[in-house]
Amino acid sequence: MAELVITPVSSKADIAAFVDLAYRLNASDQNWVPNLRSEELAKFTPSKNPFFDHARVQMYLARRGDRVVGRISAHIDELALKQPPEQGMGPGTGNWGAIEAEDEETARALIAAAEEWLRSQGMTRALGPMNLSVWEEPGIQVLGHDHAPMVMMAHHNAAYQGWIERAGYSRVKTLSTYELDVTKSFPPLIQRIVASGEKNAKIVVRGADLKHFKRDAAIICDILNDAWADNWGFVPFTDKEIEHIGKALKPLVHPELILIAEYEGEPVAFMMTLPDLNGVQMRVNRRNGKPSLLGLLKLLLWLRKPKRADMRVPLMGVRKKLQSSRLASQLAFMMIEYIRRAAVAKFGASRGEIGWILEDNQGMVAIADAIQSRVNREYAIYDKAL
Repeated sequence: MAELVITPVSSKADIAAFVDLAYRLNASDQNWVPNLRSEELAKFTPSKNPFFDHARVQMYLARRGDRVVGRISAHIDELALKQPPEQGMGPGTGNWGAIEAEDEETARALIAAAEEWLRSQGMTRALGPMNLSVWEEPGIQVLGHDHAPMVMMAHHNAAYQGWIERAGYSRVKTLSTYELDVTKSFPPLIQRIVASGEKNAKIVVRGADLKHFKRDAAIICDILNDAWADNWGFVPFTDKEIEHIGKALKPLVHPELILIAEYEGEPVAFMMTLPDLNGVQMRVNRRNGKPSLLGLLKLLLWLRKPKRADMRVPLMGVRKKLQSSRLASQLAFMMIEYIRRAAVAKFGASRGEIGWILEDNQGMVAIADAIQSRVNREYAIYDKAL
C-alpha cells in the first residue's frame, strides 16, 4: 500500500478534490444526500463564503499515491473566541470538521494534522466536528443512519463516531432532531393554548413579506442573535452572513412557513420552516452533485411549487426578555400550529422535523414533547485538550 501523505489545500484544484471526495466516498450510501456540487464548492471557497471573513481556515487532503483518500478542515472562528468559555467556545478553542476518510488510519492522521495546525495558531482545545460553523452542520451523526436527513442536516458514515472517540475525544454535547406526523392535530391542551393566543389582541403572527425580504431577514436574525445569545455554542451572525444566508434560502422561502410573532407591535419571536429540499435532490440529483438538464428542470419546478414536501423547522427563537414565560410557549405553539396547517393544506406535507435541539435545552425539549414528536437523529460534538 502506498504511503499516506497529508497536504494542505492550496489551489482551486485542491478545493475541487476536497469537495469531490465526499461524493465518491458516499456514493453507495442511499441515505446520503448529494447536494449541488456548485454549492459545496462555494462553501469551501473563501471569496464565496463570508464565514472566511472572520475565521482562519486550513483544509487538508490525504493521499495514497495519486488517490485522494481523506479530507478535513481546521478552523478558528474569531467571533467564537470572544464568546464566554462556559458556553462552549471562548479563548483557546479551535475547531475541525468536514471529515471524510476511507479508513480509520486516514481519519486519525487527518485529525492529528488539524490538531497540529490549531496548536500552531495558539489553540489549547479542539472542538468538533464543525462543518464549518455551528450554524451549518455541527457534530457527527450517532443515531438515525437508517434514513436520510432533511434539508441543512448532515448524514455521516456510522464508523466515524468510533474513529473520533478512539482519537482521544470526549462527547461534550448531543444535538437531536425530532420528527412528527403533521397530518395529526396537536393534543387538546395545545389547541386551547393556541385558541387563547388568537383571542389576545396584543399578539399578531404574520408571514414573511417577500417584497421586503431583506427587512424581514434582518428582523429574524436580530431576534435570533438575542434569543440564542446565552445558548451553548452560540456565535453571532454578521451582516454579510445574514445577506448571504438570505440569498441562499430565498428559493425555499414561503410566507406561510416563515412566521414572525409580534407582541404589542414589537417583533419578539420567529419560526423558520423550509420544505425538505433533500427529498427532491435525492430523486433528481446525480450522486456526483451534478444534475442532468432534466433533473435541474425538475428541481427548479419543485422550488416554485414544492408539493408533497415534508417540512423542517431549523430555527426558531423568542427574545431573551420573554424566555421562560407563558407567552413564549404560547407564541411557539401558535407558530407551530399555523405552520402545520399550511404545510398540510398547501404543500401536502405528512412529516415534519424540528431541530437541532440541544439535549439540555429544557424549554425546547418540553415543546417537542408537548406536540408528541420523537427523536429521530442525534449528532455528537466532541472536544480534546491540545
